[in-house]
Amino acid sequence: MIAPLLPSSNARPAPPVSDVSTGVGLAGLAGLVVWIAFCRSYPMIAEGLGLGGAFASERGVLSGPYAALAGMIFSAVPMALWSVLVDKVHLRPSTGIDWSLKRSLPEVLPVAVIKLVGLWATWAGLAAFYALARWYWSGNYLFAMEVLSGAILPLVMLSVPYVIWLDRYLVSPRDGCFHFGAFVVGGGMIGREQWDGAAIAKHWRAWAIKGFFGAFMISILPPGFAEVVTADPAQLIANPVDFVMLLVTLLFLIDVQIGTVGYLCTLRPLDSHIRSGTPFLAGWLAALLCYPPFVWGIIGPDNQVLSYELGTEGWAYWLDGNTALLWAWGGILLALTGVYAWATVVFGIRFSNLTYRGVLTHGPYRFTRHPAYLSKNLFWWASVMPFLVTSGTWLDAVRNSVFLLVVNAIYYWRARTEEAHLLSEDPKYCEYHAWMEQHGVITAPLARLKRRVFAGGSTRHEESIPFPAE
Repeated sequence: MIAPLLPSSNARPAPPVSDVSTGVGLAGLAGLVVWIAFCRSYPMIAEGLGLGGAFASERGVLSGPYAALAGMIFSAVPMALWSVLVDKVHLRPSTGIDWSLKRSLPEVLPVAVIKLVGLWATWAGLAAFYALARWYWSGNYLFAMEVLSGAILPLVMLSVPYVIWLDRYLVSPRDGCFHFGAFVVGGGMIGREQWDGAAIAKHWRAWAIKGFFGAFMISILPPGFAEVVTADPAQLIANPVDFVMLLVTLLFLIDVQIGTVGYLCTLRPLDSHIRSGTPFLAGWLAALLCYPPFVWGIIGPDNQVLSYELGTEGWAYWLDGNTALLWAWGGILLALTGVYAWATVVFGIRFSNLTYRGVLTHGPYRFTRHPAYLSKNLFWWASVMPFLVTSGTWLDAVRNSVFLLVVNAIYYWRARTEEAHLLSEDPKYCEYHAWMEQHGVITAPLARLKRRVFAGGSTRHEESIPFPAE
């Protein structure tokens, strides 16, 4: 008789279970692909359905900014349905909802009214910020302001039934929004002692993140969407550079579309609410350095502080004339961009910067804790090639390389601040962090190298590092 195979004691243990399933992101990706295909095929669809009469065949593809915005609906709805119908996230304790409560309307209204005051005052504060900040009234940001201005009235109207309905089931309805509402109304409706400054600060950190990054994400939706929808791959296939860059644009579009949904859909019934925004100033500084308007004066191609593209022409210039090498190098760029987009898709409906919204342990997060940052920074080195310049001086190549290394360091700093935030919030992330140190395909070797360097070459202490129980 052959003895049954027993699992090896040296087998790699599984990471903690991810708070987001693989199916959520894939559902959103499928919906987005369907919408892109529809927009590209719209002239044929219009002609087939007889839309527009004799001019049906002259209709163009749907490439406008509002078609790009509609792509979010085609991403968000499948992800929401998957979350509720398949993953049943609305039943998780982490939502803060107990569906058996069913408080009466008279019981709910006093708190709900205060919360609505807090919510509307928050939106008014964000509107004032948008009005004062000059960069929101030029370029691509104009579209974001148009969208948000048009959305405010429907949001105000829908917020009333939503808040009242949700408060019937919330375990603790007096959240940060309530405390900010109490602060706004003062001591007239409830006592001043009811205010909780820490809860108000937590509330504003979450909304500052939504307001700042939400407007940015909406502003960058239209250009990439239009390029993908109007492109003709058959004409570009003969040119490896143009074809590769079209696919890179498509992958960035996927990242932006799914990411924008994540910023805007922070709903407790979907367990996608912002549980906390980072309280660390270093985290805010590291993140904001990478986005407009701050990035415009610090990182970029022109005369900015950390310009790493002086005298560079990029990969297409230096590999020109060698078609095989162009395709191979383009494949590397596509792989790096694919990892970057993948790292956003696996978040599903929960993507956003500077927030804690659960713990991800699947997809590329099984290999490294920061796949998006790693792939993005490697993409810059491979695409820009800062060490090759046309200016004829080696000093420019050194400057470019040094400045790109500084940009890499900013992203490393950003990653560490994010880890500090999540480690302080969730024991599951502590377990995941420890698992990656021991078993992450990319993280574990780097962690061992770091320990060797700081331990003077000795690795004996690795055996004594505690690891959380599975």
